Amino acid sequence: RILTGNLEDFRTPDPDPVPSTVTLLGNQLTEQEAAEGWELLFDGENTDRWRGAQLEHFPASGWMAEDGVLMLKAEGGGESVETGDIVTIEEYSDFELKLDFRLSPGANSGIKYYVTENEVTEGSAIGLEYQLLDDDQHPDAGNGRDGNRTLASLYDLIPAVGKKYVREPGMWNMARIISTKGHVEHWLNGEKVLEYERGSDEYKAMVAISKYKKWENFGEADSGHILLQEHGHDVAFRNIKIKRL
Repeated sequence: RILTGNLEDFRTPDPDPVPSTVTLLGNQLTEQEAAEGWELLFDGENTDRWRGAQLEHFPASGWMAEDGVLMLKAEGGGESVETGDIVTIEEYSDFELKLDFRLSPGANSGIKYYVTENEVTEGSAIGLEYQLLDDDQHPDAGNGRDGNRTLASLYDLIPAVGKKYVREPGMWNMARIISTKGHVEHWLNGEKVLEYERGSDEYKAMVAISKYKKWENFGEADSGHILLQEHGHDVAFRNIKIKRL
């Protein structure tokens, strides 16, 4: 099932409050998370669970661990043209991922999953993308179809719908992705904003009219890396946690 909605629903509601979902513990697992099998992909200091996309090592510049935050310092707004994306060392099939993200004003970035690095591309590595965007200041929010390039959307495929509770740039928000047996959900600040079935006829029809149509079986890999995108803007991440399902 795919959730759909109107473009007017995609903007940050005001003055509705944002639910308190951002983790207060800094890059730590709670006792319950540890018991449930969650793992930290970033402990606040060490980046050894990441490498550069198409690289065997972590980028020498741009990405850094500072003050308990995995951050990207970049300029220019280009897609993967400066320091490049980073991907997890390990691959994941069925999983649940959650993290806190902080955008700078006008920022564009993304969380990609089922990234195989098999496709030849001049920009970012290919994968399903949970869009990270300042909808109010970045022009890409108005591109695509029906808002499918706005924050928390499945980029260029499915728009996030309903009320999106969003903290403004410079503040922390929480993203969550659940993927199991082909069923995928995107969550933002404790609210589910879309769901879909990988490989379904409806999914394939959307891919066929998207920028991804040239990639055979796009987004249908059995497993792949998690990717954090460099798109020429400052962005920060913390409390990056994953659980295999």
